[in-house]
Amino acid sequence: MLDTLVLKINVSKIQHANELFDAIVPTPFGALGIRTGGAVVTELVYVPAGYGDKAPQNAVAEETARQVLRYCDDADFVFDLPLARLGSPFQRKVWDAISAIPRGDVRTYGEIARFVASMPRAVGQACGANYFPLVIPCHRVTGAAGLGGFAGSDDRNGFTLDVKRWLLAHEGHREYAWQQPTLL
Repeated sequence: MLDTLVLKINVSKIQHANELFDAIVPTPFGALGIRTGGAVVTELVYVPAGYGDKAPQNAVAEETARQVLRYCDDADFVFDLPLARLGSPFQRKVWDAISAIPRGDVRTYGEIARFVASMPRAVGQACGANYFPLVIPCHRVTGAAGLGGFAGSDDRNGFTLDVKRWLLAHEGHREYAWQQPTLL
């Protein structure tokens, strides 16, 4: 009986995720949910692989999925997607600074804060509010003494930090590889 209940809950979760996204793309680090609105991408969301795939439901989702897969094959791939203009002016300023970090490099929250004339915690909050991870590479921002949080989570052993570790390794940054050797 309990096994049946757990299965129903898991199936319900998967069905719910499929309703939330215009596409779910399998990736080496799990999956990426794609939301669109009209002719723009409105959000990209890291989801565990258990959510399953969903074929793109429109042209914007299809192009986004294609570019995500290109990036997964080639870390030097440059995204060219129509992104919804979201976030506050401060968040967009932080996201612009993050977008300027070259592949294979990282900056600390403090370095970005100095660049945008703010505080590290505010930069971390802007990173956590990033609607377009991968495209705006917030995984390239770390704490001064370690990996830091990621995607609004500071769970040191959680799914999103595993994603951050994979992305950094994929882009050639090896400093944090020891923290998750199975993803390299």
